[in-house]
Amino acid sequence: MAMHVPKAPGFAQMLKDGAKHYSGLDEAVYRNIDACKELAATTRSAFGPLGQSKMVINQIEKLFVTNDAATILRELEVQHPAAKMLVMACQQQEQEVGDGTNSVMVFAGALLENAEMLIRMGLSVTEVTEGYEQALKKALDILPGLVCGEQKNLRDKESVVKAIRTSVMSKQYGNEDFLAELITDACMSVLTKKLAFNVDNVRVSKILGSGVHQSSVIQGMVFKRYVEGEITKAEKCKIAVYSCPLDVLQTETKGTVLIKSAEELMKFSKGEENQVEEQIKAIADTGCTVVVSGGKVGELAQHFCNKYKLLVLRLMSKWDLRRLCRSVGATPLPRITPPTAEEAGYCDNVYVDEIGDTSVIIFKQDAEESAISTIVIRGSTDNVMDDIERAIDDGVNTFKALTKDSRMVPGAGATEIELAKQISSYGESCPGLEQYSIVKFAEALEVVPKALSENAGAKGTEILSKLYAAHQEGKKNVGVDVESVPVGVRDALEANIQDLYINKFWGLKYATAAACTVLKVDQIIMAKAAGGPKAKENKDWDED
Repeated sequence: MAMHVPKAPGFAQMLKDGAKHYSGLDEAVYRNIDACKELAATTRSAFGPLGQSKMVINQIEKLFVTNDAATILRELEVQHPAAKMLVMACQQQEQEVGDGTNSVMVFAGALLENAEMLIRMGLSVTEVTEGYEQALKKALDILPGLVCGEQKNLRDKESVVKAIRTSVMSKQYGNEDFLAELITDACMSVLTKKLAFNVDNVRVSKILGSGVHQSSVIQGMVFKRYVEGEITKAEKCKIAVYSCPLDVLQTETKGTVLIKSAEELMKFSKGEENQVEEQIKAIADTGCTVVVSGGKVGELAQHFCNKYKLLVLRLMSKWDLRRLCRSVGATPLPRITPPTAEEAGYCDNVYVDEIGDTSVIIFKQDAEESAISTIVIRGSTDNVMDDIERAIDDGVNTFKALTKDSRMVPGAGATEIELAKQISSYGESCPGLEQYSIVKFAEALEVVPKALSENAGAKGTEILSKLYAAHQEGKKNVGVDVESVPVGVRDALEANIQDLYINKFWGLKYATAAACTVLKVDQIIMAKAAGGPKAKENKDWDED
């Protein structure tokens, strides 16, 4: 007689109590797509130069008013696992290129929206993802043919300004020309002869007051501090940098000094004074006129620094100390010893200045090239300056990307429409069910010019039809013109709107990879949350 084995009622039987399990199209795939669509819709209205700003208050109640998608997504702290995948794709784009995060999010959202329509029509998830991957391969084959120029000479200011201008324009519309020049000056001054560039070498110092157009570039470092002693200016000076406090040396072990008379007390304090004076005199004898300390400056040490005409600065941040050393070519010393010729740094001018009502110390190099340059941002509020800093960060990263790949493609949605046109005709010539998803991939590319025109107050479908008409005539560089009234179309190269080739290349890759990963998920299994039972929210304990 065969033994009867009772059948377990579903997958949930195998999991701990409190675990959650979703499977199938309705519970897993459509749920994930909906979450990603919602997230993409959030950042879509912030896309482009006329995009709306978002007001985000993070968990420590810091206020952000910005249209920078990377900042919005970082501060939102998205918890949904599928939407997190899109956030990760945007973060990867930010690390690789430093710009184009919003286009990745918007495009991935459009791909998932179109995928939902195809799945509801009856296509399997595999057919949709295979079609998307096929369309991506074709898009990356077409992209090099759309290159409209190359910034081969990174020391040609005019052409570099054009490249940086577009990325700044999407964050600071109206100030893009001024800021692009500022960023170009700062970046070109720290570009080495071998054309190596480090993003960290362009610093930003925010000083409240005045307006954006009073911002400036300084070759060297700017610190919002005041000097410790009486000396406030030094020229053509050697600099000694110490990572320790400038004070009487403390012994490593505790010691007891037994003093029996007033004479012994006088000798002890005099000996301490002589020791500090010897140290400061030894530093002054090496020719150093500026001393930078990484800790507190003792009153005795300060007195002798004034006596030997040494400018003393105290920097509490290790990062600032390290960058200053890079800027002036100094080595930070761990003990108060006279620096050797190799250990001492050099700066043309060190002086105290007042910008607005803020005292600053400026380390300025007269040479055209310096190891570090600082952009001093002026603005009426902290939020305004934070937003300008984000725009500068995008511009500096664009310059870094130019050192990797200097090719440019037309901006303003022109590249996306040309890709959509060519991929759509390629999809129609493909056999099999994948052709539907290839055509939908082309349709998803339309979201970029559509979002640009809708955020500028125009009807997206009207602008799209005008763009397609222009591209059918062979005008590959025609994109959305948000500056005309009413919004129309225009040659992007004539309007000086160019995007980085590398930006589009990685943007397409990351968005498609994220969308396909989300689509391939058919089950969501959430383990029981860690920790004990949650406390009741009942305030009236007597009711228990």
